[in-house]
Amino acid sequence: MQTPTTPSKRRGRPPKVPRANPDTRDALIRCGIEVLTEQGFVSTGIDGVLKRVGVPKGSFYHYFDSKEAFGHAVLSRYADYFARKLDRWLLSSELPPLERLRRFTQDAQEGMARHHYRRGCLVGNLGQEVTLLPAGFDERLEAILQDWQRRVADCLQLAQAQGELAADTDCDILAAFFWIGWEGAVQRARLTREPTPLVLFSQEFFARLSR
Repeated sequence: MQTPTTPSKRRGRPPKVPRANPDTRDALIRCGIEVLTEQGFVSTGIDGVLKRVGVPKGSFYHYFDSKEAFGHAVLSRYADYFARKLDRWLLSSELPPLERLRRFTQDAQEGMARHHYRRGCLVGNLGQEVTLLPAGFDERLEAILQDWQRRVADCLQLAQAQGELAADTDCDILAAFFWIGWEGAVQRARLTREPTPLVLFSQEFFARLSR
């Protein structure tokens, strides 16, 4: 009588195990920045983001527990990107401090024009719909604006130390005024689809800086 044999394991590649793909997560976040700078958080649907990136819905929930978590990831990425952009201009040792800030506004104007004024500031966009956002977004948005404000204040303080601003100028208040006005100009430029609000604010802000 023949003794039954145990089937041998099939040789070959090991079974596929789902692995996190950082490129997919990065693509989702980058797409999120593009979409949210155009239409905000509330009106952005996950299906639309997935269609643009070309990944199934299961992939989305592999990386993000919810749309809210996705929104926070997009916001964090945008905040990091914008902080680097500010530093590139405001820390440039080749230019006087006030010229650094002026160049930043010019660069931002050119960026909005490239996108035909469809895209604005993601932080400003979310701020416009803050009463409709999940809890926690308001504090995160304010923290980001405070960070940007601090960077501008540091630049203005350097301008003050170099004699470009009067010694009694309150640079913290001036930096707060800059961001309140600039964010408003960005929103108005999106509304009018032309650069006049950005140009007007920049001209008046720098013209009123007295020594």
